[in-house]
Amino acid sequence: MAFQDLAGAAYRALTVRKDGPSLYDVCDPLLLNGAGGDAHLAKFYKTALGNPALRPLLRRTGLPELNDPATLHGLREALTRARDDAEPDWAAVGAPVAALLDTIDLHHPQPKPAGVPEAPAPDLADIERVIRVCGAHLLRSFGKNGFIPAYAAFNLIGDPDLRGREFLMALTGLNARGYKNSTLLFNLARVFIARSPARALISPAWKGIAEPMWQPMQIRHRSAYYDAFFTEALLSFVETGLASPDEAGAARRAIAAMVDFCLAASREQVRSPDGRAFDVVTAIAPHPHPRFSRFFTEIKQDLGFGVYVPDCDTTACAFSAATQAGSDDPMLDQPLVDFYRGHQVSLGANEPRVTVPINDNIDYEGGVVTWIDSIRGERPYGNDLDPTLNLDILEVSFRNLARWNILQTPQRLDTLRGIIGFQRRLAESGAFADPRSHIYYLPELYCAYFGRCYAAFMALPVAARAAIDPDGAFAVIRGHVLSYVQDELIKGEMNAFDAALALIALGHLGADPASFTPALHCIVRHLGEGGRHGPYRAYEWNKMKTPTRILVGGPEVTSAFVLMGLALARQAMLRGVGSS
Repeated sequence: MAFQDLAGAAYRALTVRKDGPSLYDVCDPLLLNGAGGDAHLAKFYKTALGNPALRPLLRRTGLPELNDPATLHGLREALTRARDDAEPDWAAVGAPVAALLDTIDLHHPQPKPAGVPEAPAPDLADIERVIRVCGAHLLRSFGKNGFIPAYAAFNLIGDPDLRGREFLMALTGLNARGYKNSTLLFNLARVFIARSPARALISPAWKGIAEPMWQPMQIRHRSAYYDAFFTEALLSFVETGLASPDEAGAARRAIAAMVDFCLAASREQVRSPDGRAFDVVTAIAPHPHPRFSRFFTEIKQDLGFGVYVPDCDTTACAFSAATQAGSDDPMLDQPLVDFYRGHQVSLGANEPRVTVPINDNIDYEGGVVTWIDSIRGERPYGNDLDPTLNLDILEVSFRNLARWNILQTPQRLDTLRGIIGFQRRLAESGAFADPRSHIYYLPELYCAYFGRCYAAFMALPVAARAAIDPDGAFAVIRGHVLSYVQDELIKGEMNAFDAALALIALGHLGADPASFTPALHCIVRHLGEGGRHGPYRAYEWNKMKTPTRILVGGPEVTSAFVLMGLALARQAMLRGVGSS
């Protein structure tokens, strides 16, 4: 967004004619001075919404419907109940906010057609140059920080898929009161932001699908999920043969340190639903491991992020990265698929169920839920079910097929077949391409991660593949994903992150190298866009939809995705053949 556009949006927000009570007119009398029973609600309001940066932008945005005394009273009464009641009726508390949410108009990106394809593809030398630049960026970041960071940024306008109905699902399905409080107030603020001139300032338009993380407040942190991903990226860099001897050595040292962080610093013992003890990997390790800035360390409790618990995705990705890196840690010998079976949704009355079903447009049967109760029984985010997470479970299971005796254990094989059936229905219905079907990821990232999963599947012996997938589900899903990437993703305008996702999908799924050309041109053309931060800008890698839209990514994340996508494209181009 150009400076003059930003300045214009700011001017309009500061001077707009006020028509009805503002967010602050509604909330200040109730929350500004902290009166009432639950101190966290008031603390969150002052920290996140009543701060000096946001207040000037929204103080003149009013909602005309709140000029009605009954409507205003109902909203204030709901906030009072959230503040004062020991056990609020969250459905009743959320009802007036849900009604307001349904008045705003939000939609997902709709890229324009890309136009005439550029030809021919970039030279192999250009592709190899970008791979070297991205690999050097990751190693430089690790050398500077002692880890490779990712960043979180709040987009206060929220997610287009979270309407009034889904907001109520979240508010009633989440467990921690602090997280309910932040979800309630963030979503109330969304209404005022979306109906304000400040909307263009807080959530400017962008090109492509993955959202750029341009927001000024970005929270640097470390997680085992990120370390596992960066481990795979550095393994890919070494495998290309393009790293210098010094870089290859530095990469191996960084990989060893990141695997250790995943399996040691981030290890946490829990109990499966049948009572067995398992070592899993926590989403955010205890202090000081996350490496939060001092600023965020002080306010994260106020924002409702006081408790973190393990999750199935971080555990799967950490085990997979460690396996690929050749780790012999005894932790990897655990038959993780047994643990996942206890978290798999079936037609029976199993627990834990999906308590936050904001993607209930899909059939959950066979899928594995996200969050793992801590040893103390904590599950602050309730539970949800994400399709991409389930691909990661399949991928790590394929890599450890023999170690976990999956083919020899009918129950374990049945668990994998249940997940595969879940994925097949998702693909055949077309729901995989609908952003609403996903909790934490873009459909385009699902396509890339399916490619990663498919590659692990195809690396198995033929007999093993036949035992796991006797009905050819992987071939069916491959066809749907390839069609989406080739007929939609790469035919629209892309940013560098979109292009990297396309290459990962196309490369792993054996597409004709000729189909890589649009994505290759996009990546080569945008090299340097990151300025002093890195070769490329930060883009949306994954996200939270509650308590509001929180994006996670970073310049290093983009470099890693670009590196892996180009490595696959280069490999296919060197072979000179495709199998689509």
